[in-house]
Amino acid sequence: QVQLVESGGGLVRPGGSLRLSCAASGTVYSISVMGWYRQAPGKERELVATVTNGWETKHADSVKGRFTISRDNARNILLLQMNSLKSEDTAVYYCNYRDKEGQYWGQGTQVTVSS
Repeated sequence: QVQLVESGGGLVRPGGSLRLSCAASGTVYSISVMGWYRQAPGKERELVATVTNGWETKHADSVKGRFTISRDNARNILLLQMNSLKSEDTAVYYCNYRDKEGQYWGQGTQVTVSS
């Protein structure tokens, strides 16, 4: 079992920045993929970015150049630095962990971009 706890969401003005964190605990394997997904009201959950344990990253086209995903393997922490935020980035952001045993989700953290 893996537990994921997100933090760092909140209300920010357009053009502002936020940093999301996700702490993983439990049976965390060295070979894994972690990522951030988001779900806006009335929409399906979508991929934001993923990073492997070898620090290979993938970002959705909608966030490229604005968001940066990273992870600290030693502390089992996943980060998402979000800059130049737009109103369309408003959503609940979920941390995801996936390894050979399965995948797990955090409870989500709300990000609201509004003036």
